Amino acid sequence: MANQQASARGKVPLLQKSAFGAGHLVLNLLPGALGVFMFFLLTAFGMNPFLAGLLGGLPRIFDALTDPIMGFISDNTKSNWGRRRPYIFVGAILSGLFFILLWQLDETNSQTYNFWYFLIMSMVFLVGNTMFATPLIGLGYEMTSDYNERTRLMAFSQTVGQIAWMIVPWFWVLIADPDLFESQAVGVRQLSVVVGVICLLMGLLPAIFCKGIDASNMENRKDINFKSALSNLKDLFVSIVEVSKNKPFVKLCAATFLVFNGFQLVASFSYFIIVFYMFNGDYGLAGNWPAWFSTITAVTTAFLVIPIVSWISNKIGKRKAFTISTALSIVGYILKWWGFSPENPWLIFMPIPFMAFGLGGLFTLMMSMTADVCDLDELENGMPRKEGTFGAIYWWMVKLGQALALVLGGLVLELVGFDQNSATQTVATLTNLRIADIAIPAITAGLAIWVMHTYDLTEERAREIQNRLVERRGEL
Repeated sequence: MANQQASARGKVPLLQKSAFGAGHLVLNLLPGALGVFMFFLLTAFGMNPFLAGLLGGLPRIFDALTDPIMGFISDNTKSNWGRRRPYIFVGAILSGLFFILLWQLDETNSQTYNFWYFLIMSMVFLVGNTMFATPLIGLGYEMTSDYNERTRLMAFSQTVGQIAWMIVPWFWVLIADPDLFESQAVGVRQLSVVVGVICLLMGLLPAIFCKGIDASNMENRKDINFKSALSNLKDLFVSIVEVSKNKPFVKLCAATFLVFNGFQLVASFSYFIIVFYMFNGDYGLAGNWPAWFSTITAVTTAFLVIPIVSWISNKIGKRKAFTISTALSIVGYILKWWGFSPENPWLIFMPIPFMAFGLGGLFTLMMSMTADVCDLDELENGMPRKEGTFGAIYWWMVKLGQALALVLGGLVLELVGFDQNSATQTVATLTNLRIADIAIPAITAGLAIWVMHTYDLTEERAREIQNRLVERRGEL
């Protein structure tokens, strides 16, 4: 079974894979750039740290509400261009333009004005970004019905998406370079234009070239209009309940929450450890080491880890591939104890090939397995298929975890005694910080392996479900 080739019906042409990958590059580049640019709200635009924190947190709550709504709308849309592609096309344009407008702040404006401008524009930007991102995720789940081709498609898209993380760390360096920009504020405004235009153009590609399933005869879709808004809200709630009752999907969400947010919780710790432990608080000596650490991690993930994970998955199945890749990431976390060495800074790259299996394997496999779960849902609950709703709920959970990780990460820093106002940290603080940096993601990864141990949507069962669906639909 594992070696069964994708049928002609299940193969995704290289052009479509490339276009879908371009969409994933946008999905990574926009939030990556947003995260870097948010730092300059404080240094370039003089925003109060508390207000900057509100600007980071409040839009996330709004974003969590819009994702399931957009997923439901795209699941039930009827158009000559399919269920997803019209929204991806319009969403790509709006995402790029609104990202540019979001960062056209003037440092001479009052703090109150900039706060409300940024908060309102963040909401507007997230509407456009949700219109792009949620249908794109749903489209990926339906581009192929082949069990192994789904993994190959997601592996390809994740590889292209990692290019964003090779670029984003260097935004710090570019914006702060006085030889490039006369001030950090100017750097943010001008670089946002470059990022926005690139994301707009690349975001259009999946809308133009990618193809989902033929939904022209799909039954039981709801009418999407203002008159049916109240009944649609009820149907949306019913869809969310059905999704939450899908046991394999719940396990995918739980495992993702543990692996991804265990990593996110300590993501900033590496920077602090490099600066304060390896270089004794000297930012000048630390130089570009943090940026290189992030870039090499992304390169390793894209060109080494993801192809290996995809190959393992095709040989022994997705659940076992997840177990192996997550276990290897635990090895990488443990190696950080010796890799982050003041005596030899080059050792920081030693844990990367192992650590990269964590996120590299996670999203490649989880997105592929979510596509399998959509088949199971159609078998149990009928039409319409809910790729958009599944994708929205999955990523809503990821965003919720990110918000919690931001809060808990600050709490951990406080508990270990980290003093942000001190040029140096105590030996006890740095020791506790290094332990937390290793223990937290290693423990959450171990719990994720335990959660997925009973995941039972195997390749054999997935193909059986596919055959039953084909028979039910009357397809050849």
